[in-house]
Amino acid sequence: MNSTDLPGSLVCVGLGMTLGSHVSPLARSHIEQSDVVFAALSDGVVELWVSQMHPDVRSLQPFYQEGKSRMQTYRQMVEAILTEVRAGKRVCGVFYGHPGVFAWVPHKAIQVAQSEGYRAHMEPGISAEDCLYADLGIDPGKYGCQHFEASQLLFYRRRIDATAYLVLWQVGVAGDQSLARFATGAAYRQVLVDVLARDYPLQHELIIYRAATLPIQQPRIERVALGDLPQADIGMADTVVVPPARAMEPNPEIRARLAALDLAAASEIASA
Repeated sequence: MNSTDLPGSLVCVGLGMTLGSHVSPLARSHIEQSDVVFAALSDGVVELWVSQMHPDVRSLQPFYQEGKSRMQTYRQMVEAILTEVRAGKRVCGVFYGHPGVFAWVPHKAIQVAQSEGYRAHMEPGISAEDCLYADLGIDPGKYGCQHFEASQLLFYRRRIDATAYLVLWQVGVAGDQSLARFATGAAYRQVLVDVLARDYPLQHELIIYRAATLPIQQPRIERVALGDLPQADIGMADTVVVPPARAMEPNPEIRARLAALDLAAASEIASA
């Protein structure tokens, strides 16, 4: 039996970041035409808005509990979604922003569904990263842009290029090894500062950013010095952007090699 023979299916879609403004016609169509809709949306207003598109919208938020490992929560969410797929339902999972960006559940649910022979795919959405580029006026192609989950930057030896933008996600829970907390405190952010101070001066200006989720809101754009980051008010939805601290260094050896290639190519054209 192949995937086209099984009646169940799964699609994971993104609503974008701002309520009502970012949802694509295709995402809306999947929501409206599914048999069951699962919503992983922390904002009750957004969840209510989704429920107006479909009569059977089931919130995944109750799976979260203080002190409970998020991995346990995520696995329970995946099982809830797959139970309906296995029952032959057309299932739609609805997530904030882009369903594949900082979202373990959609990737895992699609992987499991496909491995069991069901049709499953993801539709992209506007992510917080997309909003960040627009709101802060950053072109990632100008200097380059690195993205790290803040805890991952602390847990592993990663190489930072201070000539490019550095974007740190989930700074509000930086250093949490339990996966059971919704926030870590100033002492944990001080560890992050100590790591960043290897490449940036403490007076280097950072940007705390949070995308607007309602049309009446403005994005949070707050500038602080690196050394003041531990005392800043930072939640799970906040992102920290570190602008370049040094100019890019030319690479004369590689440029010389490329110039030689250009000369050889010009000679071939001339002799043709």
